[in-house]
Amino acid sequence: MRRRGLGPRRRRWQELRTQRRRGIFLLPSLLTTGNLFCGFLALILSVQLRYDQAALAIFVAIVMDMLDGRIARLMGATSQFGVEFDSLADVVSFCVAPAFLLYTTALSSLGRPAWLGAFLFVICGALRLARFNVHTGTGDRRFFVGLPTPAAAGLVAATVLLVGGEPPRWALVSIAAATYLVALLMVSTVRYWSFKEVDFAQRRPLQTLLIIVLAVMIIATHLEIFSFALFSFYVLSGPVRRLMVGRTEATPAELERKESKGVSHNE
Repeated sequence: MRRRGLGPRRRRWQELRTQRRRGIFLLPSLLTTGNLFCGFLALILSVQLRYDQAALAIFVAIVMDMLDGRIARLMGATSQFGVEFDSLADVVSFCVAPAFLLYTTALSSLGRPAWLGAFLFVICGALRLARFNVHTGTGDRRFFVGLPTPAAAGLVAATVLLVGGEPPRWALVSIAAATYLVALLMVSTVRYWSFKEVDFAQRRPLQTLLIIVLAVMIIATHLEIFSFALFSFYVLSGPVRRLMVGRTEATPAELERKESKGVSHNE
């Protein structure tokens, strides 16, 4: 019995479905490209001594980095290409651009140890991203191991906005010391909340939306103060949690294995 070929209407429907799949994979990549563009723009603005605008460009890059991963997971459009492309964009936006901005604003007048701190920020951020790619899908998704590079870049941008102008020398020395500390936190084993357990697609009361909008409006009124406080709190949350919880903590998989062993022993 001979099979009938696909009619023109059926072929057209399959072409539309194929185009739709390509569009879904294209959207996260476009957001990642926007993230990369903001990082490159921050470099140009830093050269032009427009430091506040460079810091804002890094903030926009952080927002786009958050959106591309969320949208890719919601649409089922995750791929190895997207992971690698996102990491390459993050090296520019959250490693090179913040370090160069920090160097031009605060560290250039402190000599060699200061600019070595800026380079340490870049290399530790790149190592952090490489380690994240290697261990993707193998660890506890509730936590990041080491300070995420967007948080480190956000702290740099917030510091530039807060200090502004020509800070005194004691402030420059403090920024240089903090640069070394933040760089080492990125390659440490300190755990930070990933907030991946928050389901943004779930239905929520209208009051939740109003609270979020109100919080954004409050932060926007004094961006330099609230952004610095927000990123500083997150950066410090990892070491504080390590001191409170301890060095080792059982993951959900380990707890499940312990429970299964306990059940088998009881049997």
